[in-house]
Amino acid sequence: MKPAKLGNLTAMLVCCTALAACGGRGLGPVTVGGNSEAPATITDSPRETGNVEGGSSIWDLFGPDTAEQTVAVNKYIWNASLDVLNFLPLEMVDPFTGVISTGYGTPPGGGRAYRATIHIKDPALEARSLRIALQTRGGPVSAGTTRAIEDAILSRARQLRIADNKF
Repeated sequence: MKPAKLGNLTAMLVCCTALAACGGRGLGPVTVGGNSEAPATITDSPRETGNVEGGSSIWDLFGPDTAEQTVAVNKYIWNASLDVLNFLPLEMVDPFTGVISTGYGTPPGGGRAYRATIHIKDPALEARSLRIALQTRGGPVSAGTTRAIEDAILSRARQLRIADNKF
């Protein structure tokens, strides 16, 4: 064997050995909370492989940035968004990130088709928790139309909270 190929083979062997010596990480349990604010908790904990607490391994590059990550979504705003925009076909729904994406649909009694993307980014029942992007086939809609939809969703969320007797 040539010395250059032997050196490459040795380097590959050392890299593979170093990689094999690294500890692994596994995903912990995924739970959805049941309180009135309905946070979704995602935890990621190291497996029982002898990793030192606070240590790192090659597998840290592929996992979440933190050991415990919590994403909170207000269940009243979530349900109100689905209620108010029920005429739009759902394309993607992710309660862990708080994103609802719809396809084009025409509201009852309307002639223009709309598409919406809703982002619920906070557990509070407040306007700052809700972000909506509306669009027609011709482009974005006016700020007034978007504001009217946001107001309808927030009003419905308040109604749901009062009906839930957790005011």
